Amino acid sequence: MLAMQHYNASPTPLTNQTHGTAKVAAVAQNVTAQRTPTVAVMSMTLGILSNILALFILAKAYNRMRRRSKATFLLFASSLVATDLAGHIISGALVLQHYSSLNSHNDSGSVDPSCQFLGGCMVFFGLCPLFMGSAMAAERFLGVTRPLLHASWVSTARTKLALSFIWLMALFVALLPSFNLGRYIYQHPKTWCFISVLEGTRASDVAFVLIFSGLGMASLAVAMVCNTISGITLVRARLRRRTKSRRSTKSHDIEMVVQLLGIMITSCICWVPLLTFDLMSVIQSYRGLMDDDQSTYYKGLLLTGVRLASCNQVLDPWVYILLRRAVLRKIYCLTTCGRVNLQGSTFRHWEISSLQGSEKKSVNQM
Repeated sequence: MLAMQHYNASPTPLTNQTHGTAKVAAVAQNVTAQRTPTVAVMSMTLGILSNILALFILAKAYNRMRRRSKATFLLFASSLVATDLAGHIISGALVLQHYSSLNSHNDSGSVDPSCQFLGGCMVFFGLCPLFMGSAMAAERFLGVTRPLLHASWVSTARTKLALSFIWLMALFVALLPSFNLGRYIYQHPKTWCFISVLEGTRASDVAFVLIFSGLGMASLAVAMVCNTISGITLVRARLRRRTKSRRSTKSHDIEMVVQLLGIMITSCICWVPLLTFDLMSVIQSYRGLMDDDQSTYYKGLLLTGVRLASCNQVLDPWVYILLRRAVLRKIYCLTTCGRVNLQGSTFRHWEISSLQGSEKKSVNQM
């Protein structure tokens, strides 16, 4: 192209040169915009504030309901929010550090310990919420469909043991590249590190992506099945119009299942794109079916996917905050504009009956 521009002085190549210069300038401007840390700073700040608020609310609720059936769910939810908070602080600080040292990164795909650590954090803090969401759904499924078995098997000690197993399992997957199974490399636009799925893909990279995406998809599937069955069971129980005391013991279950459905839907929206893009990219790259245009296209997909996944850590605490009975009761009161007395409303009856039923249940267990 340079030779043609040198020997040909006609207006047409000059126009092409002008358009080419404008195109290069636009690409450079786009890359510069992608490397601006404004979005990362805003996401990190909003995520930290949201998770701190949710953690404060959950801690107060857990102290009030330590001896009630909801304590296990609150322990899971508090651990989920705390893990999301740690992910925002650690991963966000590393991403900002990479933004400040962009000039030291080259395009050869070389990595450093900081990139390895950031890639491990992305995998660890990505899998933990998915694992916890499926564990919470399984716990509620057992509590709704097999309450006696739930009362005899589920305890605070076993819940803490399950949480420890979840963290260790996610950590083990994140450390697989240390055993030469997969790699972490800089991803476009060189401000974050993740699993190698596009450049020089090897069989170990494919295996690592299959493990990561497979576990994530399996967790979402387990949560979907358990939450669906729990929701159907509770709806059928309401429609059969059981005795008053029986209905009151289900009030907390309804609230928890609604929150779990919100968490599940949020996780699916935020994580399915990244998990799918990873599989598509690594398979195409390993088979050698990806040219430069497709590589650029998949780089954009991966960047979009990881941004959606990072939104999950921001939205999770708000799902719990907004789907509490106290908030729903206030919304119901505002929408009725004072035409319905709150003391005799459905939400008020739900609140009183559920607390009385929980107290009776805890006394009987003691």
